[in-house]
Amino acid sequence: MAQAPNPTVVLVHGAWADASSWRAVIARLMRARLNVVAVQNPTTSLADDVAATRRTLQAIDGPVVLVGHSWGGTVITEAGNDPKVCALVYVAAFAPDAGESTGDQVGQHPPPPGLGGVVPFGDGFLKMGEASWIANVAQDLSEEEARTLAVVQTPLALTTFNDRIGHPAWRDRPNWYVVSSQDRAVSVDLQRALATRLQARTTELLASHMSLLSMPDAVAEVIAQAVAAVSSQDA
Repeated sequence: MAQAPNPTVVLVHGAWADASSWRAVIARLMRARLNVVAVQNPTTSLADDVAATRRTLQAIDGPVVLVGHSWGGTVITEAGNDPKVCALVYVAAFAPDAGESTGDQVGQHPPPPGLGGVVPFGDGFLKMGEASWIANVAQDLSEEEARTLAVVQTPLALTTFNDRIGHPAWRDRPNWYVVSSQDRAVSVDLQRALATRLQARTTELLASHMSLLSMPDAVAEVIAQAVAAVSSQDA
């Protein structure tokens, strides 16, 4: 009998970021000999980001473990309905239910300090201010790294957080959740509540919102656990 192909890890970045935010995790997954692809989202709407993720999924043969950070969690909640997707991993991420938006989830808890650092960027777009990157989003990274993240960030369309989910993929698939307990950009209470609602296998890290850069070994390990679980089911 032919052996089932190894799952491919597909990484989806968050708002005010780009695919390079996964670079430290990518290096560790590659050293573990896992197949990995990172999606470059336009962050212009949920539909646009889901379309970008689906293009990546279409190019992959075999099963996929789909991973989302922050806003990327909303993206994988919709794009994860693709039949190739066997598991979902949320990293300090949103995970809306049917008919729910990211903004709805933000409003369920007191706003974290990072949201106070969001500034207008042209007509209809927003960016995260540099000072807030340093103090609230990546406070456990060096100031140079935080400033670099501010430089390379992708503007977010103002309306994006109002876009609503159709069918949430987490209802049909095993999922994992990595909580950042020192997060100042996404409510920690929200993260814990979502992990409970999703019945996720949960790991809590003493990390900022950018655990994928400050604690990449731990984040990569959770992803590897999801890959191993999917692989054992296929065996």
